[in-house]
Amino acid sequence: MPNRREILKTAPAGFLAATLIGNDSHSATIPKVSDRFRVHTRSRVQKRERVIVENNAEQWKASETAIIVCDMWQEHPCKLAQYRADRMAPRMNEVISWARDHGVAIVHAPSGGMSHYEGTPYRERMKRSDFHQPPVPIKSWCYHNPEREGQWPIVDDVRLADGAVTGCDDPHPKAHKNHDRHQNGHIKIIGYDGISDNGQEIYNFLTQEGRHNIVLMGVHTNMCVLGRPFGIRQQRYLGKNVVLCRDLTDVLYDPRDPPHVSHARGLELVIEHIEQYWCASILGRDLMTAVNT
Repeated sequence: MPNRREILKTAPAGFLAATLIGNDSHSATIPKVSDRFRVHTRSRVQKRERVIVENNAEQWKASETAIIVCDMWQEHPCKLAQYRADRMAPRMNEVISWARDHGVAIVHAPSGGMSHYEGTPYRERMKRSDFHQPPVPIKSWCYHNPEREGQWPIVDDVRLADGAVTGCDDPHPKAHKNHDRHQNGHIKIIGYDGISDNGQEIYNFLTQEGRHNIVLMGVHTNMCVLGRPFGIRQQRYLGKNVVLCRDLTDVLYDPRDPPHVSHARGLELVIEHIEQYWCASILGRDLMTAVNT
């Protein structure tokens, strides 16, 4: 008779996922713990003719908090963008690791890469979450909303080569089709983590787990972090308390385009825009240490 190890070796991926998750809801639910974070938020408010920076401190329950990691692919068509993501990924993994230990839910969203994870417990966990009707439609993409936000601060829609991504600051941008959409290898997927790029699935999971505080990190702030069906704009439309993790993100912006500032300053301009029109921002360190209450 084959032993358990031999059965698992030969079992289909879907069977393995179901075995690892279990058939009852308890095994798929993140344990609720009492840890809390002191989160320092930064936002911008229009007062008369000036925009004022407001800093506030809030307490969040870890059991009500989730991190969504947006599009941190193993490979990116823009090579300088890929370099910056690789530079960021180890620190991102450190923040996620400590947040997970305190009870935060982690959702990995490498858009377009779901085929790499089908049959894993992390993918199955998202697909098996109970359906919840959202209060507003979940869009396939949330575009710039002139009724809600001001003028976009940078030009990021210039395509310097046929097929190349816009906003790429490579000296000679090229088209790179079929790039590797696995999650960046520095960012580990484990435990109760979930994997999805589907807005409804992610909403189902967040609602099932009681996660109202949503932290967006990853790339790129001016495009996917804002526009994806799980991004900042959509989370605001859904009524979530969403924030941007401003030290764990990047922008697709080329200094050859207006306003002709450095790439680093271009990122700051987009973060400032988000802080004024969409949501506050925080630093990753706020999710690494719990506070006593």
